[in-house]
Amino acid sequence: MMRKSTIALAAAAGGVLLTLLVSVISSSSSSSMASDAASYGEDRALIENLQARYLFALDFHDPDLYVSTFTPDGILDYGTGEVRGREAIREVIAGMPGNSPAPVDDGLRPAAGRHHISNIVLKIDGDRATGRAYWFHTGNDNPERRTTIGGFGHYEDEIVRVNGEWLFAKRTIYNEGVLEWAAPGANPAW
Repeated sequence: MMRKSTIALAAAAGGVLLTLLVSVISSSSSSSMASDAASYGEDRALIENLQARYLFALDFHDPDLYVSTFTPDGILDYGTGEVRGREAIREVIAGMPGNSPAPVDDGLRPAAGRHHISNIVLKIDGDRATGRAYWFHTGNDNPERRTTIGGFGHYEDEIVRVNGEWLFAKRTIYNEGVLEWAAPGANPAW
């Protein structure tokens, strides 16, 4: 009788140990997956914040904030070609016209434009990311200050983390309203 009890007790203990082992492996794997998901979510949020800061800087004509979204040797690639480095990018952005002031005594607000971003697709691999996103521009630079869509296209981005901060290493802008800036026909996302 004692032998049967010992065998049953040993089998039960083995079962408990096996259950604990499976539980530990499972929770460590789940914990690792949860950690990866949290890291991806955090990185994605930071990259989306970068993209939004870039657009606010553009729309509010802030060349210094604009260039701070690029690495020091970053590249802005748009219809007229590549612009390399923060200082060169700053010169291009500073040379762009700001919002048009309202004519005196017309009773209307000054004209303004805003860029919007959507359909953001990101591949994040450590300290590097590749991004694709649609953009469109709304504005009211017309006699009635009616909102109109003034352009649309997409961005193709190479993004890197430098000292904990995500920055554009290269941003390519395609604009479907300008032949020289139009995107090639293939789907840019993967």
